[in-house]
Amino acid sequence: ATVEDLDPPPALSTKPTELISHALMNAFERDYTHLTVISEDTRALLGYLNIPRLKEMLKQGTVRETDYVEQAMQKFQRSGKIYKVITMDTPLEELEAFFTGGVDGKSSQDFAVVTDANRRFVLGVATKGDLEEFVKRRPA
Repeated sequence: ATVEDLDPPPALSTKPTELISHALMNAFERDYTHLTVISEDTRALLGYLNIPRLKEMLKQGTVRETDYVEQAMQKFQRSGKIYKVITMDTPLEELEAFFTGGVDGKSSQDFAVVTDANRRFVLGVATKGDLEEFVKRRPA
């Protein structure tokens, strides 16, 4: 089985200059836990917004709903960092290994951005929960 079998929902993207309140509303309406953050000019993937983390930041007063997404987003490090390419054709065993050990085998991940093989387009977001649900539903 591959990532495609999980039927990941399309990625919902926001921009760094969007208000946090708007991003929260979009995530809530679709029951998403992660939003990708893309450049307004190039549509390049800049990072992501972890909604549970964002709610905690709001509760602690670190950010406000009237702040911009860029103040709460987690940025992808462009230089010196190796990223695992996850596509619709990635075997679920590889996805599970990514969730449990990340790229370096030492840091677990909660979600994966699913792209085309050339990393030009974000096709969806797969979460650890999506994989767990798929395994539960799958006949033995």
